[in-house]
Amino acid sequence: MLSNASSSLRHIQAKQYFDGQAWHKDWVLTWGKDRWVNLGPGVSHGSSVDTTVPYLIPALVDLQIYGAGGSLLSVEPSAQTVEKIAQYCRAGGAAWFQPTVATNSLAVFKAAMEAVRTYQNNGGKGCLGLHLEGPWIHPEKRGAHSLAFIHSPTATEVREILALGKGVVTMITLAPEVVEPALVAEIMAAGMVVSAGHSQASYQEATRAFDAGVPAATHLYNAMSGLQHRAPGMVGAIMDHYSVKSSIVPDGYHVDWAAIRIAHKAMGPRLFAITDAVTETQEGPYPHQFFQDRYESNGILSGSALTMLKALKNLHQKVGLSLTEAIGMCSTYPAQLVPPPEQAFLALDDQLNFVELFC
Repeated sequence: MLSNASSSLRHIQAKQYFDGQAWHKDWVLTWGKDRWVNLGPGVSHGSSVDTTVPYLIPALVDLQIYGAGGSLLSVEPSAQTVEKIAQYCRAGGAAWFQPTVATNSLAVFKAAMEAVRTYQNNGGKGCLGLHLEGPWIHPEKRGAHSLAFIHSPTATEVREILALGKGVVTMITLAPEVVEPALVAEIMAAGMVVSAGHSQASYQEATRAFDAGVPAATHLYNAMSGLQHRAPGMVGAIMDHYSVKSSIVPDGYHVDWAAIRIAHKAMGPRLFAITDAVTETQEGPYPHQFFQDRYESNGILSGSALTMLKALKNLHQKVGLSLTEAIGMCSTYPAQLVPPPEQAFLALDDQLNFVELFC
């Protein structure tokens, strides 16, 4: 613990501080040598305060982002690409992120694992682990994913991924109806979060998977069987379940604002935001092109241009959620699914613009 007498300490007063559950007025964050030292009630004036900010909240968490700065992780699987993603996330208020590789070859997955491992082993900040989205998904719900790589796994393949990804892979998106339940259980037993997505599962199939322990679903509404009055599908199963969480992409293109509001009314803290952000690239099976504030691949919506801070503002200003719930969806709710190793803080101005990230 650093001494309060240290001249390197900064004292940042927040007019309002949100701890993930409740708001507090006039709290002070003491910061020094790239780490926070103390957080507690403070005074509204005095020589000990170096900076005053309107809002201090838990730093944001992005559990699905594919690349940044012109480098897609699947095309340039290196620690340098992970660092570009980290910089993009920090500039958008997210201290923690989970780089993601969409359906691809085993060789690409291996290279992405090694990139994340190298980044983490060399002191890279903020990377929670690698998210493998596919290839064990339903071909009819592939979205922009390449059909050439989609398949149901063998036990041998699953165990190879588990061995290669130990300590690095934190999440796998799969369609539960195309993977044997015993193999799904084996993945979860290895400590990786299974997220149901790109799935044609019926309401009954999805509910069985959730009841068996699958804790999450990937980008609600997108690339999954929809809610129909006689066939509730995976969307209905997610909304109706007592515990399963789901990500959603609040950019106004992936999902209508009203659909997000409806889902939030049904799910509350089980719903959280991701950026699903990609970057412009012409290489590999996913040549993303920027188009009107989003990305397309081969003419299909393939990713967003969101930051997590933009997602928060959209949830509050366009969906109409309270600031408390918007913050929860972008920070504390995803952190419950993939917990960060330590607390970090984000300071915002009166208009919810980025001021500073403390992590």
